[in-house]
Amino acid sequence: MLFSGSSFSVDTNRISTEPTRAADIREAKFRHSFSATRKTKTRPTASTYKVEIDKSDFEMRIYDQDGWLATYPVVFGTKDLKDKRMEGDRETPEGTFRITLKKMHSDWGCFLLLDYPNKESIEKFKKRKASGQIPANAKIGGGIGIHGTRPKEEYAVDRYVNWTNGCISLKYSDVFEIYDLLPLGTEVVITQ
Repeated sequence: MLFSGSSFSVDTNRISTEPTRAADIREAKFRHSFSATRKTKTRPTASTYKVEIDKSDFEMRIYDQDGWLATYPVVFGTKDLKDKRMEGDRETPEGTFRITLKKMHSDWGCFLLLDYPNKESIEKFKKRKASGQIPANAKIGGGIGIHGTRPKEEYAVDRYVNWTNGCISLKYSDVFEIYDLLPLGTEVVITQ
């Protein structure tokens, strides 16, 4: 059975210890942390969670060691949903990234910085520049991450309004859940 709230879905077919509503995701995070701490005396490793972001479906899916955990609606930079080509194009990059920094932001709550540009992104950028697809003086850009909307602008996600400069945006109320759940080093795969 699939439970869908206004801003997320959770698979309730999983064992009874899995979350069935938004508040339970926090509890699941605690259980995973406690379990990992009890066994290894460390926090969960980056391999404990994986994030998949599907630009064409406007979805962020989170997986843990047992499989699918939750899905959140997201929006991006521009409405054409192309791969990021250069600084200032407002496109969201595609590829495999890692969360490298977590911080609070005054406008949109939590911010999870991705390692864009990484080696894969730099290679794509160089090829596009060499083939003339982008200007010779173009820069690759940076500062791409996952963050929320402003508190009173959650409607942007409900209406699929792509408003960022290339980042991935969840609702303001949802971003706090993933901020607490996902450790540094978590793999984030972004596809079209």
